[in-house]
Amino acid sequence: MEYRIENDALGKIRVPAGAYYGSETERAKNNFRISGMHMQEEFISAYAMLKKAVAITNLKLGKLDSKIGNAIVKASDEVIKGKLQEQFVVDVFQAGAGTSVNMNLNEVIANRALEILGRKKGDYSIIHPNDHVNMSQSTNDTFHCAIHISADIAIKNELLPSLSHLSKELKKKANEFSKIVKIGRTHLQDAVPITLGDEFSGYYGLIDEMIDNINFGFKSMQKIPIGGTAVGTGINTPKGYAKNAAKEISDISGIRFYPEKNIFSGMQNQKEELLMSGMLRSTAISLNKISNDIRLLGSGPRAGIREIILPPVQPGSSIMPGKINPSMAEMLNMVCFQSLGNCTAIDEAANAGQLELNVFMPIIAFNLLFTIRILSNGINSFTQKCVSGITPNKEKMAENLERNLSLATALSPYIGYAKAAEMANKAYKENRTIKEVCIDEGILDKKSLDRILKPENLV
Repeated sequence: MEYRIENDALGKIRVPAGAYYGSETERAKNNFRISGMHMQEEFISAYAMLKKAVAITNLKLGKLDSKIGNAIVKASDEVIKGKLQEQFVVDVFQAGAGTSVNMNLNEVIANRALEILGRKKGDYSIIHPNDHVNMSQSTNDTFHCAIHISADIAIKNELLPSLSHLSKELKKKANEFSKIVKIGRTHLQDAVPITLGDEFSGYYGLIDEMIDNINFGFKSMQKIPIGGTAVGTGINTPKGYAKNAAKEISDISGIRFYPEKNIFSGMQNQKEELLMSGMLRSTAISLNKISNDIRLLGSGPRAGIREIILPPVQPGSSIMPGKINPSMAEMLNMVCFQSLGNCTAIDEAANAGQLELNVFMPIIAFNLLFTIRILSNGINSFTQKCVSGITPNKEKMAENLERNLSLATALSPYIGYAKAAEMANKAYKENRTIKEVCIDEGILDKKSLDRILKPENLV
């Protein structure tokens, strides 16, 4: 391999001649051979949006030469579009704050900008990663901003649409099942009747609340500590920089971002990320509950509840012919478990901030975006390949309903709780229905019992 020699604060280092990254990225690549995982493409793209916005701002404020600034803007555009992605090689587990990732961006954009101007890579006397690409910035404020930008873009384009689609499909099922009466269950034991539509309405109602929560978190992340630079004082930024940079970021991303009112609070804490972690955690728990219910209601086909029939998507066993499993619900369960683990990592990292900075931003960023991605994709697959194809097993629900001992609840106003309990116990011991026992015991006449115990009147 051919190399070029670059210099930084630690001295000379060899960098692959064809690489767009430079010395600091090369050192980070060699130092942090940990997981083989890099920051997601959407994070790199969001960071490049910020680099472009800042270059435009510095041009407008007269800090940056137009030739250099325009080249930086063009190079940033390429990164935003996903080009040069293979050049972003820093491991997720790295030195704190994300300095290596920021410098990876600065070096790649600087070297690509040099090419645009007809210069060779590494000719930093013309365009320097720190002096020009990182002008008016620090990792400490820009990495934080890139988290907010990338997360909000992913939430807007991926997570919220997937949740809305799931809610819509669950509402369709709730309407479709609105007249189907079935046995209710509490404590996994028989309870008074409910419609299958009512049961499904609880699912879409829960998802709608999660959408509201995610929207609240989305709005909180529209605040960015742009212009705080190293510790929040804004050292090395020109007057009007933060407001102008936030406007440019908004124009480029299509989402409105605005400077944090208390920039020291914004720099010192991961409060918005912590809030979003909580929203994602509650969403994962909610989805997990729905998945568990779907698996229970579809269990069988002979010895389970089997009140709904799930669309078959693949064979379920390598040894038992014909076995079909609730594969999509199981997949979503696992997505939820992973999401909960990711959120725990975010929470612990947010909990470890010190003084003017939380140095653990890289794993907060990675886990936040990872969670948004797997939840979005998991929800989409679950909706398309499971929820949309659910059908009711009306015969099974009618059979369960006929033998429901909790129908005795409807008798309490007429014969009292104690007598109703006696009838329920007798029916259970004799393996008969409530109605049959009540008629034999002369509790009420058949006509009255038909009216009182009619399931449709009890929902």
